[in-house]
Amino acid sequence: METKVHTKLNQLAATAICGNDISSSVLYVSALAIAFAGQYAWITLLIVSVVLFLFRKIYGEVVGALPLNGGAYNALLNTTSKLMASFAATLTLLSYMATAVISANEAIHYLHHLITAMPIILATIALLSVFAILTIGGIKESAVVAIVIFLFHLASLAVLSGFIIYFLSQSGIGQFFENWNLSAPQGSIKTAIFLGFAASMLGVSGFESSANFVEEQEKGVFPKTLRNMWIVVSVINPLMAIFALALFTLPVLQGQAFQNTLLTEMGSYVGGNWIANLISVDAFLVLSGAVLTSFVGVSGLLERMTLDRILPPFFLKKNSRGSSYRIIIMFLALSISVLLITNGNVGLLAGVYTISFLSVMILFGIGNILLKVRRKQLPRPEKATWISVLLAIAAVTLALIGNITMAPKEDAPSNLSVFLEYFIPAIIFIVVMLNRIILLNFLLNVIHSIFDPIRSLVLRIDKRIKATINKINSQEFVFFTKGDNIATLNKVMLYITKNEHTKKLKIVLALGKDDVIPKNLPQEIDFLDREYPEIKIEFIVEKGTFNPELIKALSKKWNIPINFMFIGSPSDKFPYKIQELGGVRLII
Repeated sequence: METKVHTKLNQLAATAICGNDISSSVLYVSALAIAFAGQYAWITLLIVSVVLFLFRKIYGEVVGALPLNGGAYNALLNTTSKLMASFAATLTLLSYMATAVISANEAIHYLHHLITAMPIILATIALLSVFAILTIGGIKESAVVAIVIFLFHLASLAVLSGFIIYFLSQSGIGQFFENWNLSAPQGSIKTAIFLGFAASMLGVSGFESSANFVEEQEKGVFPKTLRNMWIVVSVINPLMAIFALALFTLPVLQGQAFQNTLLTEMGSYVGGNWIANLISVDAFLVLSGAVLTSFVGVSGLLERMTLDRILPPFFLKKNSRGSSYRIIIMFLALSISVLLITNGNVGLLAGVYTISFLSVMILFGIGNILLKVRRKQLPRPEKATWISVLLAIAAVTLALIGNITMAPKEDAPSNLSVFLEYFIPAIIFIVVMLNRIILLNFLLNVIHSIFDPIRSLVLRIDKRIKATINKINSQEFVFFTKGDNIATLNKVMLYITKNEHTKKLKIVLALGKDDVIPKNLPQEIDFLDREYPEIKIEFIVEKGTFNPELIKALSKKWNIPINFMFIGSPSDKFPYKIQELGGVRLII
């Protein structure tokens, strides 16, 4: 049977899959940076670009040395322990889950502006399901959709930028300088830039995704995807922040309406409704592309974890297109359940999204350091300098601290509290899976300690009851025959099986001086022995006359308590009258 070869992803396809996630940040990160850093937002976004430039080399070195799916999980697995690697994997999984749910929900909200009758939650579930089915269809098919979305997104931003540049060429950039000359938000420039940088780091979410499906990419494609994503983020995000500051006053930009739909408002302002509608459609598509990124990334990550026996081998089953469809279905169910638990208020997941993503980047940097120290013999196509790795880790750590300490909105839980609500159950599950052999042995010991004494008691009781039964059944029954035919003897056997507790029967024939053994009697008794296998029949011939003295003599001779039975002539009807004769029970 010919093995089907699955096509690897080229540069455009791989860039599109992870690029949709990172480039979709332009829809919210410029507004988010302006909310915290004000007129310095574009500076914070440029700082983010510098940090991302450092991470290009960090990711390139690790994945170049260890070209396997899994991202930070793979880096730590090969430099530390499986527990630490699983810690990183849990954070990555939570990041993908939050990305999928938030992106799908935001995409539907943008589409809702055009189709107001659309139910938000049901449409979000439908969108998640569509991209799950698309991912199950295969990485090649997913890439085609991702490319279309990515190119449409870049074209839409180019159109928007063209209209803005034309508008500013007519009206001037005086608004930008007015905003620039305002007093520093947050009380000082340093605080504004710090908080703005912390918020702006969300604009690089998706940068880690390429490392999670590197095995699906053609040789040499991975570093190019990092370069391409860095260019997109470095150009688009700061540029859109500058455009926004040149078009609107700072108080307007920091208002709630502009925070949610900044690019749509910009499009409407410079080009009218059709540009706003174009941006809304683009936002729907590129956010949908971010959902696709999550499905592709999590598929590569969990497949690697399953191969490492952290997850059950059940998830390794693939379809004819090479997709781990059970992983995808499980992730879809998880995403839908989170959507329903939050009742569509997916803004609550911002803390999970923020802390998970930034923590993964820090862990990847740590993985790079450990790779340099512990696996320095591994060849790698490029290397990140020590100073760049330490600076990158420090920068992302500052961003993480900023997001953790950032004051939540009114009546909203803190980022850290929401993150812990999802992280703790997830890491407990992973720890259980890692230590399932130990836990199962512990459970087995507990069960034995509880039930072994009961089992011993039951066995002792069982043994005694069986001994009692055997003792009862061991009592022999004696039937004195006169040479009766088989029909009469069969009645005796029926009586014994129905009324007596015995497994042994002596059939005794008392022969007087001139008596002889009936001709057919031994054969008939042998036949009954075969017909009643549960009762052992012994045929005994005794010399003497049947009377109480003979009965007593035989009882003493056999030295056992015996029930004796005497049956009358064959013409008598059964059952027979029971009488005592010499202290022994008889049936006569």
